[in-house]
Amino acid sequence: MSQVLINKYNVAGPRYTSYPTVPYWDLNSFSLKQWKLSLKQSFKESNASEGISLYIHLPFCESLCTFCGCHKRITKQHSVESPYINAVLKEWNLYCNELTEKPKIKELHLGGGTPTFFSPEHLKFLITELLRVAELAEDYEFSFEGHPNNTTKAHLQTLFNLGFRRVSFGVQDYNLKVQKAIHRIQPFENVKNVTELAREIGYTSVGHDIIFGLPFQTELDVIETIEKTKSLMPDRLAFYSYAHVPWIKGNGQRGFENKDLPTAAEKRKQYEMGKQRLENIGYKEIGMDHFALQHDALYKAMKQKSLHRNFMGYTASKTQAMIGLGVSSISDSWYGFSQNVKSIEEYYHLVNNDIIPVFKGHILVPEDLIIRTHILNLMCNFKTSWHQDKLMFKALPDVLVKLKEFENDELIQFEDYQVTVTEKGKPFIRNICMAFDLRLQRQKPETALFSMTI
Repeated sequence: MSQVLINKYNVAGPRYTSYPTVPYWDLNSFSLKQWKLSLKQSFKESNASEGISLYIHLPFCESLCTFCGCHKRITKQHSVESPYINAVLKEWNLYCNELTEKPKIKELHLGGGTPTFFSPEHLKFLITELLRVAELAEDYEFSFEGHPNNTTKAHLQTLFNLGFRRVSFGVQDYNLKVQKAIHRIQPFENVKNVTELAREIGYTSVGHDIIFGLPFQTELDVIETIEKTKSLMPDRLAFYSYAHVPWIKGNGQRGFENKDLPTAAEKRKQYEMGKQRLENIGYKEIGMDHFALQHDALYKAMKQKSLHRNFMGYTASKTQAMIGLGVSSISDSWYGFSQNVKSIEEYYHLVNNDIIPVFKGHILVPEDLIIRTHILNLMCNFKTSWHQDKLMFKALPDVLVKLKEFENDELIQFEDYQVTVTEKGKPFIRNICMAFDLRLQRQKPETALFSMTI
């Protein structure tokens, strides 16, 4: 990649798991009542045909990983498990009471935090109770995030028996110096053991998350991590860029200084070299940051143009409505977003008083819905068009002017009423989406909000 392009486009920008992005939600015009109405509308339109998605945030970790940008609570006291699960189930029942019929679950994901902080018995109770008041879509998919150091055979077998077929393990990097800096020490043998155990039990999709751009990480470290990954050949991979946002995460991202991070050029080289090696061993790039083998559902979804992107990243299945349960979880009705309170104590207080624990959100206006569709098209299919009147919007001429610069740099191609991202342009997909981001353009941030795009 040209150093000139890196210098030109390496700016702070969103990752576009939503539009509008969270810093640009209109909080003043949002209310819990509006959120409920938007969810009911979406549920009425889509539950029978496609079902809903559930994301459950399990926030507890026994130690702090300093690369992490998630909301978590550090504790070694496992007495916190039962009260938290009971609160999540109460929140779920509050939602079910708002809905007009029994929800049909198409997708369920356990994230965190560390879901495998919880005992297999508690996880079984959680899932069993959730399903007691719901039904399953025919093609449902259950998945969870596992920590290689504490995911046991009992975890894997218990969740498999409940219908889970996909698991992802956080690897990050295998170099000990890097692991010490990010406070995530886990030997390759631990990852190997849980990967092989998951396959023996019958999981059909085992994923690994690896990260480039970490403190002290070199190109050789990335090569070594990919070589070890090659020996296990997970079905899919998230190959993420480390998002250094200490102004958001306070003292969480510590244990290293800015000078310990790779430069933008070094980071880009790590990615391009890693991408080439992954493609050489059979992985196909999926959207932004993701790779999969050709038998995996994520690759098939890309080929079938059914890939979807939401707050959980890329998914092989789409639902119009996604309900997030637990502290800090974000829900999406397509017509609106809401986020739960981030304090566990406040979360308990609200659900125990029969209040859905939302503290902020955004109801999309008609322009938002159009822009959201364009950005989703770009992030999933690397193209979007405005052939149809419903995808036209008043500011489109201004967006086309901004896109002209990307065309001059051979990052996109224009056809009649359509723009397509070139192979050269794919690493700059966040920048290209920013040309459509009207809220970002109308209110340029005065302080740091996002990680760098490269």
